[in-house]
Amino acid sequence: MSAKFSKAKEHAAGRTPFAPIDIFLQGALVVNALGVFLPIIFMINSSFRNGADIYTSPLALANGIDLSNYRLVLTEGKFTQYLLNSFIVTASATFIVLLCGTLAGYALARYQFKFNTAIYLFFLAGLLIPAKLALVPLFIQLKNMGLLDSRIGLILVYASGAIPAAVFIFTGFIRALPADLDNAARIDGASELQVFSRVMLPLIFPVTGIVGIYSAIPIWNDFLLPLVFIRDTSKMTIMQGISVFFGEYGANWGALFAGLTLAALPLVILYVILSSQFIKGLTAGATKG
Repeated sequence: MSAKFSKAKEHAAGRTPFAPIDIFLQGALVVNALGVFLPIIFMINSSFRNGADIYTSPLALANGIDLSNYRLVLTEGKFTQYLLNSFIVTASATFIVLLCGTLAGYALARYQFKFNTAIYLFFLAGLLIPAKLALVPLFIQLKNMGLLDSRIGLILVYASGAIPAAVFIFTGFIRALPADLDNAARIDGASELQVFSRVMLPLIFPVTGIVGIYSAIPIWNDFLLPLVFIRDTSKMTIMQGISVFFGEYGANWGALFAGLTLAALPLVILYVILSSQFIKGLTAGATKG
């Protein structure tokens, strides 16, 4: 009787008892969260420690905040130049992806023309081509265009590789929006550009957070393409710079962890800024009836 009474009391209070599967899933999520955060905490903590101390006691906490490792990274390792190059490449490529993705997605979703399906499938085919498979053709093409060992060539390669996924996401989302919104704007005298900029863009703005993060993170973290296409040290990206930095300061673990922290910081800031839009974009489709 007491067990039935407690269950009835929980139900009356609006609570339901946790099933074993719920407890298991929550425990798995906690373990996964620890697996993500503990390495980050270890990296940040080690960036404030001396290299010799890290070698002798890697799990010990830092004695205060010592910024000497960060000063070394920013003054000795050309790290600011690497960060600037990665920022230019990532921001420019992401901007091109968002611009082309929204325009192409809107055209494919809202206009019916002869080769609509063929063009859409052409974009989707870009998702099936591995980047490593196209390295040699891309190298030859950039060399013939005079864009080898340049940031512009790297930006164009990254943008062309990310546009297919952006078009796929934007097209699917815009197709789910009611066409009455476009027609009402046209009846009020809006041009096609005004329909796109004043009606569509505010509605698909949450999705831009998904596409932006989805595009920017692989570009920022990529090491292969800059290694193949960039030779000038003044144009190297952050991942190339970290590899050079590892070669020069391989024995200074504190400086290495400081460099890794600085390399990861822009992505963390980007995710914090766009996290609300990212979550809205993920849940937008769940509320459409």
